[in-house]
Amino acid sequence: MLFALGTPVAFVALVVSFLLGLTVRAVAVRVVARSLGLADRNEGIAPRLREDIDPFGAVGAALGGMGWGKMISVDEIPRHRGRGRAAAVFAAGPLSCIVLGEILLGVYSLIAPANFLSLIGPADVLLGLSLPVGETVLLSIAVGLLSFGLLALIPIPPLDGFGILYNAMRQPGPSMQWMRLWFEEKNVGVLILLICSLFPFGGPFLLRIVNALGLVFVRVWG
Repeated sequence: MLFALGTPVAFVALVVSFLLGLTVRAVAVRVVARSLGLADRNEGIAPRLREDIDPFGAVGAALGGMGWGKMISVDEIPRHRGRGRAAAVFAAGPLSCIVLGEILLGVYSLIAPANFLSLIGPADVLLGLSLPVGETVLLSIAVGLLSFGLLALIPIPPLDGFGILYNAMRQPGPSMQWMRLWFEEKNVGVLILLICSLFPFGGPFLLRIVNALGLVFVRVWG
């Protein structure tokens, strides 16, 4: 997001999109977990600062264009009531952000006098696209939410995609336990994501990943 500082309106909107992504993810995960009987129904669904924000994820957002939320360990979501239910809890946050981002992109395509979505990708927006104020805000929030959700689907800890992959397996083998040990407990996953956020190859590698994942989701509205 720091790349967008040259366009203050876009920068503020991208910060809002990251905070909104954290909020949508947290609420979606708790609602789905409660609905599927995998969490206490008396537990609140409101976002909680300590439980939902990963400081490293915020750093990744600042340096690499988009970040991630606090990791949910696969041990927190019981598998004995169904692997599909457990996987659904991990998928709820990313998919909710992607759907909301796509809805906002659809609104932008309908109201924008000049629709640039056939010419741009997520990276262009995350770097701070300069358009009329209303269009800049709407497009930045939409792409920010989309990028937050797509990044979260990558199947490595601390991202939600690992929980989906883990629960898709009938019996996670030694390779998954090895990944948990190094990527989750020893924080190698966080380190890799931060390295991808820090080191530029014409731009942070994390930004390139998000752009590749989200290009079709943006261009479909062009």
